[in-house]
Amino acid sequence: MVIRKRKYESGTATAYMSRNKAIKKLQLSLPDFRRLCILKGIYPHEPKHKKKANKGSTAPKTFYFVKDIQFLSHEPIINKFRETKHFVKRLKKAIEKKNSNAVRRIRANRPKYKLDHIVKERYPTFVDALRDVDDCLSMCALFATFPKSSKTHVEFIRLCRRLTVEFMHFVIASKSLRKVFISIKGVYYQAEFHGQTITWVTPHRVGFQGQAPDVDFKIMQIFVEFYTTLLGFINYKLYSSHNIHYPPELALEGEKNEEDTKEKCLESEQREERLAAFTQSLQTVGSPDLDDHLIDDFPTAASDDPDVVERAKVEADNIKKLQSLFKGCKFFLNREVPREALTFIIRCFGGEVSWFSSVAVGATYPETDETITHQVVDRPQMDNQYLSRYYIQPQWVFDSVNACMLLPVEDYFIGVVLPPHLSPFVDEEEGNYIPPEKQKILDKQKGVDSGVGDESEEEDEDEEEDEGDEDDEDKEGDGEGESDEGEDNGHSEDDEEDDDGKAEDSDEEEESDDEEDSDEEESPSKAKKKKPEPEVKKAKPMSVHRGRVEEVDVKAKLMRQEAEERRLAEMMIPKKKKRLYQKIMYKRKKQKQEARVLQEKRAKIERSARQEKRKKKKQTA
Repeated sequence: MVIRKRKYESGTATAYMSRNKAIKKLQLSLPDFRRLCILKGIYPHEPKHKKKANKGSTAPKTFYFVKDIQFLSHEPIINKFRETKHFVKRLKKAIEKKNSNAVRRIRANRPKYKLDHIVKERYPTFVDALRDVDDCLSMCALFATFPKSSKTHVEFIRLCRRLTVEFMHFVIASKSLRKVFISIKGVYYQAEFHGQTITWVTPHRVGFQGQAPDVDFKIMQIFVEFYTTLLGFINYKLYSSHNIHYPPELALEGEKNEEDTKEKCLESEQREERLAAFTQSLQTVGSPDLDDHLIDDFPTAASDDPDVVERAKVEADNIKKLQSLFKGCKFFLNREVPREALTFIIRCFGGEVSWFSSVAVGATYPETDETITHQVVDRPQMDNQYLSRYYIQPQWVFDSVNACMLLPVEDYFIGVVLPPHLSPFVDEEEGNYIPPEKQKILDKQKGVDSGVGDESEEEDEDEEEDEGDEDDEDKEGDGEGESDEGEDNGHSEDDEEDDDGKAEDSDEEEESDDEEDSDEEESPSKAKKKKPEPEVKKAKPMSVHRGRVEEVDVKAKLMRQEAEERRLAEMMIPKKKKRLYQKIMYKRKKQKQEARVLQEKRAKIERSARQEKRKKKKQTA
């Protein structure tokens, strides 16, 4: 006898569960269920057949996988949630009865839970945790800027601030920062270590404009509760793997630093303020050398391939140069510039930083120090300036890091209109539009002198020459009458010179003829006997030179190899995929056309701007 399956007892209907049913099964309130899902990383899912999952109903509902709800039912934190619920009831009773001793005793025994086991459960390896640390850092950096309120507790604000400072200190010690960018949201950073690329954003240090009504700070705090635990694990692992003392301690702790911090902050905040200054290095455990950990080893799987090894060596050399970008440079920051961001960036690339001692804790040298090479200023002018240093705007630091080289300082002086701040996170492919400013930097990196930035200067010079030629023509037209008068009076100067030249030529010809006649009269017999002697090529003398090592441009060689590989790959495309390849090439062709149109528009705009400048100059003249 065949057993018939009833409707909605298999398939999609049994694979999903609505949120209300999940709450009833777990016997939790909605806030506790939401907290548990956030901590465990469980999210709702949209079924393909929503009507089947809802058992024939079309009402809007939130669905979860049944397996996820079964997984949550075994979580030990649920018991802590129930204990907390009982704790709140007891505390309310004691407060209503005005029993202060009971209130004190109950608050001291508040149930607490840890999230260590959840972190280990969600991230079984350290690399898995590093891959998911981007949102963690961005959230902690944002939460650290919040003011104290009923929805944002002081403990979490201070904890987020401490953990982000510790992570940034490790980035300074390992010199693993690669890219920076200023945006409206904040400052974007990108670092690389342990083979992972980490990108996070820190908000600008501005006054908090009140709490947004659309933001649920309670949910944000739940995320922060988990992220602080995760970031604490990551910081400890990073510090211990690179032989740095954890919790971090400064290498130079002197009486001068302690006196400086005592005047500006409380005793409980002294250590945190000195760490947040980023001007001093950290204490190490054992060997203080960190060079072994800065660059990861080459991939062993591809070590037999010489091209891969050469590419890895080129990247390693570029990284070493970038890590010492500001080495030997001493910076002094004015009051109006973003101190924390600039200090963090400059220290990551080997530079020294200081500021006015009255601004914040951690100043290492005064403004009068003559060894300062760069002073970062963000104001239209300065009265007192030193001749031994450059006065630059803050954007120079960011653009130099993204260009992997020290850019010309003249474009970033005080009061100068700054060049556009280009994003380093945009990778231009073949055929895409590249702004002339970006193209100029790319050519400098390759060591090629590009004429992209000199086009306007050349055009101005050409126009000036044309104007000069017109003036010369006018002068010649004015002097035509004088030349006619000279011709009427007699021979011109050119005619006199021609006559003199002809006379000299005739004299020379006569002298040569006389010499030939005398030679023929002296030896007529000898002239007959003489025969043309055959020319004998003399052998060049042997010489030995010192050998020279042939210099091979690895970058050019790799580029040629890539082009050859691409050409061979195009030849080997099968007929089935030929149409797809043609579509891709057609798309690239369209991109090139769009890039050409943008370049033409840019050239028109620049040409019109130059014409307006010339008109203004003429009007002022």
